[in-house]
Amino acid sequence: MNQEEQQFLNNLDKQLWSSADRLRANVNPGDYMHVVLGLVFLKYVSDAFKERREELKAAFTDPNHDYYLGEDAADLIEQELEARDYYTEKNVFWVPALARWDFIKDHAKVALGTKLQVKNGKTSEYEFKGIGRLLDDALEAIEKENPKLKGVLDKDYARRRVDEALPGLIDLMSTIPFQHASLHAKDILGHVYEYFLGQFSIASGKRGGEFYTPTSIVRLIVEMLEPFQGRVYDPACGSGGFFVQSEKFVEEHGGRLGQLSIYGQEANPTTWRLASMNLAIRGMDFDLGKEPANTFTRDQHPDLRADYIMANPPFNMKDWNAGVKEDDPRWKYGIPPNGNANFAWMQHMVHHLAPHGSMALLLANGSMSSNTNNEGEIRKALIEADLVECMVALPGQLFTNTQIPACIWFLTRSKTARNGHRDRKGEILFIDARNLGYMKDRVLRDFKAEDIRKVADTFHAWRSAYGEVEEGNGITALVDPDPNKLYTDIPGFCKSATIEEIRKHDYVLTPGRYVGAPEQEEDDEPFEEKMARLTAQLNEQFEESARLEAVIRENLKRLGYGG
Repeated sequence: MNQEEQQFLNNLDKQLWSSADRLRANVNPGDYMHVVLGLVFLKYVSDAFKERREELKAAFTDPNHDYYLGEDAADLIEQELEARDYYTEKNVFWVPALARWDFIKDHAKVALGTKLQVKNGKTSEYEFKGIGRLLDDALEAIEKENPKLKGVLDKDYARRRVDEALPGLIDLMSTIPFQHASLHAKDILGHVYEYFLGQFSIASGKRGGEFYTPTSIVRLIVEMLEPFQGRVYDPACGSGGFFVQSEKFVEEHGGRLGQLSIYGQEANPTTWRLASMNLAIRGMDFDLGKEPANTFTRDQHPDLRADYIMANPPFNMKDWNAGVKEDDPRWKYGIPPNGNANFAWMQHMVHHLAPHGSMALLLANGSMSSNTNNEGEIRKALIEADLVECMVALPGQLFTNTQIPACIWFLTRSKTARNGHRDRKGEILFIDARNLGYMKDRVLRDFKAEDIRKVADTFHAWRSAYGEVEEGNGITALVDPDPNKLYTDIPGFCKSATIEEIRKHDYVLTPGRYVGAPEQEEDDEPFEEKMARLTAQLNEQFEESARLEAVIRENLKRLGYGG
């Protein structure tokens, strides 16, 4: 994204959030996020529908287009514009007339009981019983016409009794400028949705972390894993941030929508709907299971073997295993303790990895060193199975919902040489990123783009092949890498360690144990000369201190103080 586009979106963020925030007094804090994000979704599907409608109208009247309907075909054009197949063929949601934004905006403030005329191929009548009820009916109509959205939309505006605030919010949403020289309406609205999720996460405190992982952490993981093509899975997907960022990664690297198959699961019904809307806004095809469900007891994708798995599950979750058998096939490396689900999440993800799959998992720092309740034995088994590829220690204060220090585990099914990667069997990379980032406000730290690049480039350089590597089918190829991109250990930041070294540390995976202290700048000044220089400076400062003391005493004496 260029600077002009970024500035456009930044200005839009501030304008929308500032305006929306002023309306919050009329809405229950627990309802506000759902009220706003539901309207964002409704605006999106309506605008996408309207954009496709305008394309069709132009095609129907263009003699050079296959869809040309001839002259004096106004009535036929109106009929064809209401044919749903023209929209679904372009992956555009069919929006009934009752749910189209112009209709909602034009009738948001009419009197109760008013009979409204709705045109949808044929004219029908709708009795206005409040704007909240109209929005619920509109969302119900969209769900009915689009099976992909069944059970997804939050049709609860009337119950929330927010009719007083809704007209203002609808007017606000109508100001979103979807016309931009280089940004598509989908990109603009997707950005707005993600920005609002982040703002609501901050405002919600601890609860916000249930559905939102900070974008910079998501981007770091995606940049390291590089999910360009294949099956992507998140067993605790929240609002779908890893999927959205994966799609952006594909687009930024010249790919196209549809190269990734999206699979997710989420237990919280509200968050499950947020994720579904978030992905639908971007036109992504996804499978989040038939319903919200507990990952451990009702796995929605039991046969899935994913190429890439990314997750930020709840840290140190207790009492997670009700209804889970101890002989569950997922617990190949040890039975996770009842009091902490960290290694249950990890083994669930390993279970779902494809033969050459890779995964990244955000966990509390305790997971790297704990030896209580079988955790140390599970960690040892994972290391000895050579599944652990990289450990990244993160700075504090990255999350809105917890101050618990966190790390990222990167695991892979195969460390053999393939796809430009060298053979890394028996090696683990440690990266200590605790000193990276900046304080974006008094409470939260964030990563800059160069911080993400530094960590990701280190990981890629470490994995990269150099010399002779096997490309498959017995064929070998010579790889001549850029010497500036070759990996090297950096004291205080990164270290490539062998499993033998890790055994000597009792299978503790804390990066600080391995990377050591940063190198100090060399000092070429001889000790005797340096000591003489510093002593002379100290004597000068003592003399100046005595002189200032004498001046102060003289001034006090003139004022009648002191002896």
